[in-house]
Amino acid sequence: MTPEITVILPAHNPDPGRLRQALLGLRAQTLPPASWETLLVDNASARFPDAAWLEACAPAGLAVLKEPELGLSAARRRGFLGAAGRIAVLVDDDNVLAPGYLAEVLRVFDAHPRVGAAGGRSSPEFEAEPPAWAREFLPLLALRDLGPAEIISEGLRPPGSAGNRYPAFAPIGAGMALRRPAWTAWLEAPGAAPSDRRGGDLSSAGDNDIVLRAMRSGWEVGYFPGLSLTHLIPTGRLDPGYLERLNRGIQKSWMQVLTRHGANPWVPLSPQGAALRKLKAWAVHRPWASDAARIRWSGACGHFEGRVASPR
Repeated sequence: MTPEITVILPAHNPDPGRLRQALLGLRAQTLPPASWETLLVDNASARFPDAAWLEACAPAGLAVLKEPELGLSAARRRGFLGAAGRIAVLVDDDNVLAPGYLAEVLRVFDAHPRVGAAGGRSSPEFEAEPPAWAREFLPLLALRDLGPAEIISEGLRPPGSAGNRYPAFAPIGAGMALRRPAWTAWLEAPGAAPSDRRGGDLSSAGDNDIVLRAMRSGWEVGYFPGLSLTHLIPTGRLDPGYLERLNRGIQKSWMQVLTRHGANPWVPLSPQGAALRKLKAWAVHRPWASDAARIRWSGACGHFEGRVASPR
């Protein structure tokens, strides 16, 4: 029987405890095992669980694929190419899907035939309670809850046209579900995929690029609250230095991917213009004053750096 859903789970040197929880979350899915498969992608790992360890916690239908090119986009590409299902669900190695997640994916796509990419709620499970100052930056960690109502977009308008905007409710990478034609549009897109998580590089445009490519192909995208997962957050993700680098990487790659798709409402900058704006942002944000101020300034710097036109 051909599976209807392929779960793609990339992992680079995964934490054994969090990966175990992610796999047990898949094992607990209510959808009959014959209806879906899991592709665990070993993305250039120096350490990776062996077969005996995986057998103790993995769901039925698990296969391990190897992707030697480091990076989340490369690992997802490997998963897409190996997928047998008509739908793919992207799961990170620190995501625990609610037991009915995969069944709800089928319901959403059956009920909404024009939706090509879907996502939902991502709730945190913190290893340690975050300090008060850090709560402003929790959305950087792919956490969100947009409420109980479904929200669905239309396809992206032609590049440069009025209203050509990225929807704020578009799926995040954690738990994103895609129809095969939507992910095929991304696979077949000309040019290299934009920078995404690659070892210590905290850029993160890959999720947005997949969504924008689906919308440019005419697919709707949506938020569906019945799709719910838990995101396991280790203490290191709340370190001020990590959040600085993360905010800078996210903002820079966000500007770059919007420009790639003709959906960037901000004008391009010269290197000199970006430098002047960063200097002004230094005075505005006062990064010497607190950890939060420094993280805000790092995000502003990434925003300006991402608007610098690439040399032709």
